[in-house]
Amino acid sequence: MNMSFYNAAVGAFQQQLRMNVQSQNIANINTQGFRCERAAFGELMNRNVVGIDEERLPKGTGARMIHAPIDFSTRGYKDTGLTFDFAINGDGFFALFDPATQEISYTRDGSFQMNEFQVPPAEDAEPEYDENGELIEAQPTSVWRLSDNQGRCVLDPQGNFIVIDPENREAPVDVGVFDFAIHYGMEHASGSRLLATEKNGQLYLGTGQVVRGLLEMSNTDLTQEFIKVIESQRAFSYCLKMVTTSDEIETTFNNLRG
Repeated sequence: MNMSFYNAAVGAFQQQLRMNVQSQNIANINTQGFRCERAAFGELMNRNVVGIDEERLPKGTGARMIHAPIDFSTRGYKDTGLTFDFAINGDGFFALFDPATQEISYTRDGSFQMNEFQVPPAEDAEPEYDENGELIEAQPTSVWRLSDNQGRCVLDPQGNFIVIDPENREAPVDVGVFDFAIHYGMEHASGSRLLATEKNGQLYLGTGQVVRGLLEMSNTDLTQEFIKVIESQRAFSYCLKMVTTSDEIETTFNNLRG
């Protein structure tokens, strides 16, 4: 009885984890460039037992969600016509640099904008003096860069910041496209951003072509997600029913012994 109770409790908890994956996918149905996750399950410890006529029968302790790999398929694009909207036709990611944390993340969401940044003076800059010989304190300079809506700077193919001329916003922009040999193992950050891990290997320039005025849509299929939600709900209810049944059987045994 304890084994059936344990298997059911583990199953119910694992279905809750699966529901978390589905809820995240559904919540990002309208997030540009979002990549949904697919819950993958595996067996827990199992062994074979001897059944009728010496038949070997499997006996396990349930299943668990091993991981939730990211689905990197593309569903389509939408035409926005906006100057700083970009999409990648093919493989690869845009690279974003966070000045506050020095973190580099990757995304397929090209909904960028022009933001003003303050650049501190160079440490090796020549000192300047006024007409009275007084040292003029160096001031930060203002520069406009291509960035996302949270202050992260978009990188060009050489890994440099992309500077925008406010007087000529329609000028061609050389947005970098980067890729990894292995996509498996990338981790979700906030929104549609992804973080690379050691599993992904060496970073290199991607083969995808940047298209201006388009945005890539989320690859979440709402129909499939709702189907998986129903499956998880039913599996969860079956596990709870199994817990209840195991408890009733054990209660009956205890009453018989009394």
